[in-house]
Order: sequence, then C-alpha cells, then structure tokens
Amino acid sequence: MTTMASATEPVKVPVSFASCSIGLPKHTLHQKIEALSQAGFEGIELSFPDLKSFAERHFNRNIADDDYVSLVEAGREVGKLVANHGLKIIVLQPFSNFEGWPKGSKEREDAFERARGWINIMEAVGTEMLQVGSTDSEGVTDSLSEIAADLAELADMLAAKGFKLAYENWCWATRASTWKEVWRIVQEANRQNIGLCLDTFQTAGGEWGDPTTESGRIETGAVTEQELDQRYRTSLQELVQTVPPEKIFFLQISDAYKVQPPLERKVDHSGLRPRGQWSHDCRPLPYDGGYLPIVGFVEAVLATGFRGWFSIEVFDGQFETKYGDDLFKFAKKAMEAHTKLLKEADIDTRTL
Repeated sequence: MTTMASATEPVKVPVSFASCSIGLPKHTLHQKIEALSQAGFEGIELSFPDLKSFAERHFNRNIADDDYVSLVEAGREVGKLVANHGLKIIVLQPFSNFEGWPKGSKEREDAFERARGWINIMEAVGTEMLQVGSTDSEGVTDSLSEIAADLAELADMLAAKGFKLAYENWCWATRASTWKEVWRIVQEANRQNIGLCLDTFQTAGGEWGDPTTESGRIETGAVTEQELDQRYRTSLQELVQTVPPEKIFFLQISDAYKVQPPLERKVDHSGLRPRGQWSHDCRPLPYDGGYLPIVGFVEAVLATGFRGWFSIEVFDGQFETKYGDDLFKFAKKAMEAHTKLLKEADIDTRTL
C-alpha cells in the first residue's frame, strides 16, 4: 500500500459522535449532547429520529416525518442547544432511498419533496452536510449513471444553499453496496459539493465479514481465508491510490459482533437483508467485542491524506447490559476507543 511521507507528530483529526448511537429510547437529545460534550467530542451527527423526538417534546405532541414547519422550528432550538455545549452539527442523517426511482413515479416525487424538507432542516440546525446512504429499495434503476444523475440534481439543490452531500455505501444496499461503486457514482455525478462518507463497518463488513457464516467471514466460492484477506487488502490499496482526500467528507467508525448462531440468508419480516439486520444492533465501539479488520480500513483512509472528521456511529444492542443508563461512561469509553484506534492506525500507516 502506498502512503504519504511519515509525519513526525501524531495525527490529529476532529472527532464526532452520531446522536442515534448513544443511549436508550428514554434518553433525550439534550442528555446525549451533554454526555458527548463532557467526554470531549467536538461534533455530532444529528440523526433525524433524534430531531423528531426533540420536536415532539418541544411541542408536546406527535410530529409527522413530513411536518417540516414544526421540524424546522424545533431544529433552530437544537442548533442553539448544540452550540451552547460547544459542539458542531457536522451532518444531518440518514437520508435514504432517494436515488434511482423511475422518472414520473410517485416515489421519485416524494424523494425530492423530502429532500427539500431536509434542506430546510439543515439550514435551521446550522449544518452544511447531508449524508445519503446508498439505496436499499427494490424497484429502482440498475443504471449507476441514472443514480449519479439523481445525486447530481440533489447536489445542485444543496449547492444553492452552500451545502454538500456525503454519499455512503450501505453494505446491504440493492445498488452501490461497496466504496468502489459509490466512488464511481460520485465521479460520474461530477459535482464539487458531492463526496464520500466512508464507514469501517460498511466496507469491512461488506467485503470481509458475513453474519450468515460460522466463521463470520465471507465463505462464498472456493476463496480461502488467506485469499479473502488479500482481496480486502487489495481493495484498501485501490482506495488509497484512487480517492483523493478532499473527496472524503467524513469517516464513520464502528466494529461488529460475530453473530452466533449465524443469521439466515434471507430477508427478515421487515424486508431487511442479513447485513442490514447485522447493522441494526450488532455494531459496538472498537475494542468492545467486535472482530472486523477495521484498523486496516482506517489506515487506508489516513494514507490518502485525509484528516477530516472521524465520527463514531455504533448500534450496540448490548448497550444497557454494558453501560446501564450511564451516558457519560459510554461517551468516555468511546473517546478512549477513538484515541486507541487512531494511534494504532497512525503508527501502522507510518510503517507501510
């Protein structure tokens, strides 16, 4: 793997935490923000469900997902709350199932209406970035060019406000499930304000891990463990060699538990594929029970020269067992994990 010249000082990056990734349903957004601020985080990813929950408390009534007037008003209060705790909202997320719908379809009309609403929310909360996950819908186009055109149109809508779009591969997606595919789409969209959201789970869990096997690794075909490791390393080398650091808008961090017994190779009652089920509540902090080769992925991202936001996005179904309802304990553990991961990856990157 090629890399930039070794630095003499330890690498430093700003660190964020996804609001959806801390606490239990009973915890408020305010409580989450307080814990993250006290633990030394500099930013948060604002998750739409947390904004909606805040709005319902604020107005003391149910709020519909498309009640953008109320969500915008609540969003202004969230923006103040976050700023008062010394944090920055780095992104609004997760914007999903947007791209690839047939021209003239109700789904496409709804997707663009939702985009306009979310852009208004972004303006209200004071963030400049929208995270878009690669679609996991059926019924969308197979053409990556048509998907790129949709994202270019969304990027232009965002650009009118000075905003940008971070496109993330979801490893269970129906289209663009790998970093390489979303990078191709970003290149084809060809807009200055569109780049990548990379994610340790989405790549390590998609290209190396598998929740449906006893080993927890991909076992399809005649691939050996050594061949799988080499294929993964080759993918990371390609990332270093092809993706410029300015096109990586942020990096999300999580690991994954090995699922025992393995998941069945079928969609669940909600239509979610195995890797989507795995993602839902089996993604702990680094060094907290997971097994994916995430350090190598972080090494590769650092080796591009990227020094932007690292953001922890975990979904740990064992949260209450491990941490009770102590948000600060969890946030402190997360910061310790970030520091350890960054040090380990940085040292290894220098010796590549």
